[in-house]
Amino acid sequence: MAYQAGGQRSVPRPVPASREAQAYLRDYATLLEAVPFPSVVLDHRWDVVLANTAFASLFRGVGPHPTAMPDDNFLRFVLFHPDASAVLGDHESSWCLPMLAHFAAAVERHGHDHGLQAIRREIAQDPIMEAAYRQGLPHWIRAVGERAVAHDGAVRPLHHPDPRWGATECRVVDETPRTLQEIEYTRLTLVLREVRRDRPRSRAARRTPAHLRVVPTPEG
Repeated sequence: MAYQAGGQRSVPRPVPASREAQAYLRDYATLLEAVPFPSVVLDHRWDVVLANTAFASLFRGVGPHPTAMPDDNFLRFVLFHPDASAVLGDHESSWCLPMLAHFAAAVERHGHDHGLQAIRREIAQDPIMEAAYRQGLPHWIRAVGERAVAHDGAVRPLHHPDPRWGATECRVVDETPRTLQEIEYTRLTLVLREVRRDRPRSRAARRTPAHLRVVPTPEG
């Protein structure tokens, strides 16, 4: 299991072979916990290696799921958890499609990775998501541009369970230091922004299916 948000587990996952790297991650967990915004360290499969209490607080309202909990694998959560859209605003365009684009790039780099292959099979089992991945995604990337796909600097809507934040936005900041890069980890921090109190969500918007609806496909 992954290192639980809020420091509930003491051994990060996956554990690097180097003792020096392991010691670095233990100290890095302390640093992460001091950050007031949701912050997470992910491996190339989006398995959660480290996460802080603020990250756990953001997703505290989601229900159980056998494979797609946010503190286990963040990509699976975005794509497959039925509660994802209750937290991640504009779920499809702001979260699913960018994550699918990053997933496609990871498959290009790590095509034989068993974890990525398993996610690819799950995508293939959902006809709508498969169509979005194979046909809609390339069209969407051409339409919005490569910059819209990037994590770092993206501003994305959130629905925070804490009423002090509520319906807000976050800026995704890539804070990956060289040491994490060397072991193929990425650190992302969601910097919450105090904005928008004039758009109440309908009940339907709070919880919608986690699979994609129709994504425009290229003509012809």
